[in-house]
Amino acid sequence: MKRIPFKHYLHGAFFLALAVLFPQLFHLTGIGGTVLLPMHIPVLLAGLLVCPAIGLYVGVIAPIVSHLLTGMPPITPPILPLMVIELGAYGLTAGLMHRIFKKNAYLSLVTAMVAGRVAMGGAAYVMMSFFGFNINPLVYVKGAVVTGLPGIALQLVLVPVLVYMIERGTVYERPGDSNGEA
Repeated sequence: MKRIPFKHYLHGAFFLALAVLFPQLFHLTGIGGTVLLPMHIPVLLAGLLVCPAIGLYVGVIAPIVSHLLTGMPPITPPILPLMVIELGAYGLTAGLMHRIFKKNAYLSLVTAMVAGRVAMGGAAYVMMSFFGFNINPLVYVKGAVVTGLPGIALQLVLVPVLVYMIERGTVYERPGDSNGEA
């Protein structure tokens, strides 16, 4: 397994901080996190811009840190565990697909969004089957998608634009650009 450069961890910490901060900023406006999905954006960016492993780390750690600092997302109903699975899948898949699709951010993003929802549905099924939670996985995923439509639209517009700007070096130096690593 290839070693992850320390610089990638620093960039991951930046995206982790954004993933914890953004929901708080959105809550100040009175718009709930389930509508605009503010934690998702930094997780997707971490996967797309840094590497799949850092996307996974940010996706798994962000909801846990946010819960420890703010109590959100709540553990029960089982939102926190489902978000850990969903966002971890987002970050990992976004990074992997960005390499497979030759840096096509939009296609990578859409694939990651589908993979995250499938992972969340699978986790909901496991919780229903093995832990006795009263969750219908299909209803849960459908509800998350319908409620989060404004956030999904925001991600589809904002994330590819940010990735394009960052990869072109107009906003931020991508990890590894200075020495040829990606």
